[in-house]
Amino acid sequence: MFTLLPLEATTSQTAGSGNMIYTILLMVALFAGMYFLMIRPQKKQQKKEQEMRDSTQVGDEITTIGGIMGRVVTVKDDSLIIETGADRNKMKIARWAIQVNNTAAEKLQAEREAAKQAAMKAKEEKAKKGKKEK
Repeated sequence: MFTLLPLEATTSQTAGSGNMIYTILLMVALFAGMYFLMIRPQKKQQKKEQEMRDSTQVGDEITTIGGIMGRVVTVKDDSLIIETGADRNKMKIARWAIQVNNTAAEKLQAEREAAKQAAMKAKEEKAKKGKKEK
């Protein structure tokens, strides 16, 4: 009986360390999953927004985070002066307060529409050639 106790103690310690390694691997896998599902996409979005704010130029139509729409009149390091409304009221806003650059968004949408129409036109021409060959 006395000889079995040390043997049981060593087997239970090795089983406990196996569970500990499994737990650590599970925690690492969960952290990696959270990084790729949550943190990385958010950083990409923030980088994209910062590039949009940095590329704002005079004449761009913007919308602020408060919903104010206006045209950029002056661009400085960390602030902008925008012109709003028919009265041409001028407001100074911080660069980080830009939510959407409407001019850039319109250009992107126009490019998408042009690509879509070109694809449809190519499809129609291909269909016409197929009918002529028959």
